[in-house]
Amino acid sequence: QVQLVESGGGLVQAGGSLRLSCAASGRTFGIFAMGWFRQAPGKEREFVAAISWSGENAYYADSVKGRFTISRDNAKNTLYLQMNSLKPEDTALYYCARGTSMRPDRAEYNYWGQGTQVTVSS
Repeated sequence: QVQLVESGGGLVQAGGSLRLSCAASGRTFGIFAMGWFRQAPGKEREFVAAISWSGENAYYADSVKGRFTISRDNAKNTLYLQMNSLKPEDTALYYCARGTSMRPDRAEYNYWGQGTQVTVSS
């Protein structure tokens, strides 16, 4: 069974930065695409970014492009999301997920973490 555990969330002022981490259990981390999603109160869970199994390819939602960077360390079974120039509208519960592809579609992801809260104050 795959377990994903996010960390690194917190409270930050607008314009600040945070780095999220997602630790994965199991030996298959390095052969699957991974993604980050987020869900704000009263809104649907939305795609943020995805990365290929090798880390060579990444894909971002337009709302975070140029501010967020997804990366992975397969030797450490860990996924990252570096978030810079944070805005109040980035406030959400952030989830990592293992995917069967890099598509920005929740249905493509079959394992999810519990989420880490990011709050950006204005």
